[in-house]
Amino acid sequence: MQPTKDDTHAIVELIDVLLRDGAIIQADVIVTVADIPLIGISLRAAIAGMTTMTEYGIFEEWDMNHRQR
Repeated sequence: MQPTKDDTHAIVELIDVLLRDGAIIQADVIVTVADIPLIGISLRAAIAGMTTMTEYGIFEEWDMNHRQR
């Protein structure tokens, strides 16, 4: 059985999908010592191209301000 896809362009395809479609990563982290919670961290990141972000209303105002310069 031969592979049907060449893996040499996998990173390029991944970046292309991220810029075109975007991804949202969300994580909640609690740092504890001796079963005592000390710090709670809530992280959220949106990764996408500017076109995709402005279509969803993210960075819309920032984009307009920078285009007017």
